[in-house]
Amino acid sequence: MTIICFGPGPKFKGGISNYNTSLAKALDRRGDCDVHIVSWTQQYPAIVPREFVDKTSKVDLLEGTDIKVHYLTNYNNPLSWQETYRRIVDLKPDKVVFQWAIAIQGLPMGYIARKLKRHPEIEVVFDLHFVIQKENSTLDRRFTRYGISPADTFIAHAYKTVDELRELFPKRALSVNEAGTREQGTTTVIKLYHPIYELFAPRADFDVAAFKEKHGLREHVFLFFGFIRKYKGLHNAIKAFAKLAKQRDDVSLIICGESFWDTLKADKFTTKLKNATFGLAKKLFLSKADDERAYRPLDLLETLGIRDRVMVKNEFVANEEVHKYFQASDAVVLFYSYATPSGVESISYNFQLPAVATRVGHFPETIKDGYNGYLAKPDDTDDMARQMARMIDSPIPRENIRETTKEMSWDNYAAALVQGCLPAARYNAASGSGRTKLPPAAE
Repeated sequence: MTIICFGPGPKFKGGISNYNTSLAKALDRRGDCDVHIVSWTQQYPAIVPREFVDKTSKVDLLEGTDIKVHYLTNYNNPLSWQETYRRIVDLKPDKVVFQWAIAIQGLPMGYIARKLKRHPEIEVVFDLHFVIQKENSTLDRRFTRYGISPADTFIAHAYKTVDELRELFPKRALSVNEAGTREQGTTTVIKLYHPIYELFAPRADFDVAAFKEKHGLREHVFLFFGFIRKYKGLHNAIKAFAKLAKQRDDVSLIICGESFWDTLKADKFTTKLKNATFGLAKKLFLSKADDERAYRPLDLLETLGIRDRVMVKNEFVANEEVHKYFQASDAVVLFYSYATPSGVESISYNFQLPAVATRVGHFPETIKDGYNGYLAKPDDTDDMARQMARMIDSPIPRENIRETTKEMSWDNYAAALVQGCLPAARYNAASGSGRTKLPPAAE
């Protein structure tokens, strides 16, 4: 079986690149799949003022695999969309799995997926990291509907996403299962989970005590990890930690991650031009959107007088360095204002770290309060501080984390993706002679 994982390749930063790479590796491990990553060369409009390429990591995440990577798709060049489609068809895949994580990519992905619908022997799968985006603008919905509607099969990581899918396509017949069985006559939604990242794992030779001493970390350490975005609630995490730090002197906070909109040199003419153009575009098309380029939560450390209690690494962390921050911590802090399945949560499970999270999005599905983590009321920093204190006073046994996540492997995920047949209409067309051109996907 030949499977194509369409999404950012391993040269890019961020969770979707890690996710696409992990899925490809899980399929490659099976031994019965010829796996290709078909990647972007540029994922977003050229006006977006951000650096997306990982220029820090040195480890080759695909070392030891037979995975082939093709960097082809430039968001800003529609000719590359056509080239991508042709290259995919030349590879003769059985399945193409699109990583869907942001509405703006709907134009190129929708174009490619619609072209692939002309080939009924190919199953078009959309792996959904969200459906209803946080801005929830009319434009976002249009991009999303155009982008994902050609799917033969959807994968969702939470039932909340399934509900959003039904909301977006109210007239579309969807059948939901957790085994990977394709239902004939409907669009199958495979409800799975965000698998546990194996790209990042504890190292037995890492000296945790020495690391904590070097960085002035106290007995109980909480970790905020990942890109600094407003919806992830770092401002609330800092405020809650400040309340906790007033109550006890044995706690520390690690803030480890790159400010999402602060990756280019601000004084360069091209950066200024991109910022101006991007800001105008947001005002025109996303009138309700919060321009988070002015988001500066780290300023709170000085304002609240806790700078000496917090370790800050405000930069992108190389893949080979990630383990240090999780091994030095006792719990991750996920005080999101809204949430789709979190890559940081997934990383933490591979280190058997519990989470303190808000009762939003999918977190109540994955975190059982008092068993594998603690849940706080959203936007209530007093309650967040209480839950952090609970984590110290009633620590979560690591065995509970192992028990919660034992079925959430990439291998199980890959098995659900691989198994099953095409939906009836596509399957019948594929079994006939020639390549039948099908009508546009129902919306």
